[in-house]
Amino acid sequence: MSDQNPKVTGIGGIFFRCKNPDEIKEWYGKNLGLAVGPYGSSFEFRNAHRPDEINYLQWSTFAEDTDYFDPSEKQFMINYRVQNIEALVKQLKSNGVTVVDDIVEYDYGKFVHIMDPEGNKIELWEPVDHVFTKMGGPTTK
Repeated sequence: MSDQNPKVTGIGGIFFRCKNPDEIKEWYGKNLGLAVGPYGSSFEFRNAHRPDEINYLQWSTFAEDTDYFDPSEKQFMINYRVQNIEALVKQLKSNGVTVVDDIVEYDYGKFVHIMDPEGNKIELWEPVDHVFTKMGGPTTK
């Protein structure tokens, strides 16, 4: 039986605000070799416990005036890959952590947002990586 303790298992994404998201994406593609698309760049890596499984980390630019980071006023937001998101949210609430919204589910995983003590909004993601693999498209490796 595998470990299903509610916890973070890795970084799922790095998101940041910028004046011109498309220009910044193009700059990173041209100068640093990121494979960019409409949502930024998907970094492909292998799961340490299941090496045949491809996992993803999303790098995305957002407009300066995005409300996606609200209520945080910070320039960056980190997405953490988690397991057992329902139990994790229950544990976080019992620890007094601010949970910003309810868990939402998409084909590619479940998401919820929390706040750390310094006002950083954190996105928690229980991924379904095989959906991204089936979608295809450019990835940064």
